[in-house]
Amino acid sequence: MKWFYKSVIYQIYPLGFCGAPDRNDGVLVPRIKKVFGFIPHLVKLNIDAVYFCPVFESSAHGYDTADYAKIDARLGTNEDFREVADKLHENGIRVILDGVFNHVGRDFFAFRDVKAKGFDSPYKDWFCLNFDGNSCYDDGFWYEGWEGHFELVKLNLDNPEVRKYLLDSVGSWMDAYRIDGLRLDVAYMLNRQFMKELRDFCLAKNPEFFLAGEMIHGDYNSIVNDEMLHSATNYECFKGIYSSFNSMNMFEIGHSLIRQFGKENWCLYRGKHLMSFVDNHDVTRISTNLTNKNHIIPAFGVLMGMPGIPTIYYGSEWGIEGNKQDGDSALRPVIDAPQENEITEFLSRAIKVHREEKCLYDGSFEVLHMTNKQLVFERACEGERVIVLINADGTEYVAHFDANAGCGTELLHGEAYDFGGGSTMPPYSVQYVKVN
Repeated sequence: MKWFYKSVIYQIYPLGFCGAPDRNDGVLVPRIKKVFGFIPHLVKLNIDAVYFCPVFESSAHGYDTADYAKIDARLGTNEDFREVADKLHENGIRVILDGVFNHVGRDFFAFRDVKAKGFDSPYKDWFCLNFDGNSCYDDGFWYEGWEGHFELVKLNLDNPEVRKYLLDSVGSWMDAYRIDGLRLDVAYMLNRQFMKELRDFCLAKNPEFFLAGEMIHGDYNSIVNDEMLHSATNYECFKGIYSSFNSMNMFEIGHSLIRQFGKENWCLYRGKHLMSFVDNHDVTRISTNLTNKNHIIPAFGVLMGMPGIPTIYYGSEWGIEGNKQDGDSALRPVIDAPQENEITEFLSRAIKVHREEKCLYDGSFEVLHMTNKQLVFERACEGERVIVLINADGTEYVAHFDANAGCGTELLHGEAYDFGGGSTMPPYSVQYVKVN
């Protein structure tokens, strides 16, 4: 089995994490080296891969790429990032980068050439533009931006020259930083032929290379298949997790998981390993989203027990707040040092269990017991079974279901577990029980 299907990924938005200015001032500061101080924390958490949001030169937030060959000056030099990647690898932590291939920033060299030369630019076919209109920047030509954001210039991925340029860029990252994977920005609207070529290119260089895509809506199978990507972001279950706890209706996440991963032939993504998460750089933090803070650990408990590749967004492992209504900067704060509390302790144990138990990273899914406030499901493979018990209520609950076993071992604490007479679920609890 590929390494990424059994991994737990830690996501960092470097420009925010490192405290870089909102606009690129061109001043070279090796802020990315702050990651060195976080590596012991990642090791203690049992993280085995880090996904970095954009690290390449841009004018503002990173998704407006100006230069695919140069680390953003606000983060440091190419050599600085190589040292960070090497140190992560030395600690058994793989490196995943953001692949922003749908659009570039207005400072991208080819677009600057079009602005300067107009129709005479050899790069005019690199973009979706025409010279019969005008842009909101008064460029003298119209061009397509990403979802109405014209600081993000859409690339023409039907152009073989553009695809070759991007593939060459990825190849240089693989050579220079030994990256282990890519998360493709706005993959839901990316050119499908490009994704096929990207997969062939990357896997030819490294058969263990990981490709995942941002998929906010639609059918994940359209890009997660044997020709394109290995995984995609599971936004349906992201919403289902916090919404189920806030409404005290565990049927919502339970039925979403059945719909996606259940045993029936109509279930959509059986055998797929989607990237699961409770928050990321684009959405409100889980501790802000939850109306009852006692639900933070149970919410992470669902994440670590459900099918998928769990992804932890920096700072959420100790419960920092951040509301999307306050803007992106509220979701992407500077962090001076890691903190540890009961959430961190739970996640360290849960991640270790997830990595060690094949049932949890590759097992089937079946709900055994479900109420408004409790969810019990089984993950099973190769004759082994782990039962996940989640209690969202503030009072103890005794669940009665057929565990098809008399006893087991609760994996978070290594304690014996007895199914006889019902399964006792403490208030706001998470239990992973391996059936004997």
